[in-house]
Amino acid sequence: MDDNPGASTEHGRGPSRRSVEIATAAIVLLFGLTFLYSSYKLGFRWGSDGPQSGFFPFYVSLFLSIASLATLLGGIRSRDRKSRERFANWTQLKQVLYVLIPAALYVLGIQLIGIYVSSAIYIAAFMRWLGKYSWLRSAVLGVGVAVASFMMFEVWFKVPLYKGIWDPTAWTGY
Repeated sequence: MDDNPGASTEHGRGPSRRSVEIATAAIVLLFGLTFLYSSYKLGFRWGSDGPQSGFFPFYVSLFLSIASLATLLGGIRSRDRKSRERFANWTQLKQVLYVLIPAALYVLGIQLIGIYVSSAIYIAAFMRWLGKYSWLRSAVLGVGVAVASFMMFEVWFKVPLYKGIWDPTAWTGY
């Protein structure tokens, strides 16, 4: 932490610990309540043949929601000196976003073009962008890992992984 918390540089400013705690708790609470509702709709009771589909997700979501609500209320009520401390400066948060945004795009890419192609792109892009490797080395390793994964799962283990919404075999039922 900087000696001068009121510094006007980008390095000296950032969100407080309290604001990050409140925002995180609110987001997790929203997810918890969403999953709680979905699990409720699936059935969350114990049926004659055992637990219904939503039984375990319901209770996990319930505990997650309760914990998030407690954290949210604690963050809102918090007025001590520690809660006003800076969580991180903007430069540090920018470095986190350098990893978080590509990871989110990777997850979206899996949905659209499948895990193998997305993985090849993700690995190659990270090697080039953050590792500063050549395009050739990055592309060869990205494609190599994707091909090795394909061979391992699809060929040897006979476990097909998701190939995206444009997979031609996904349309065979229509």
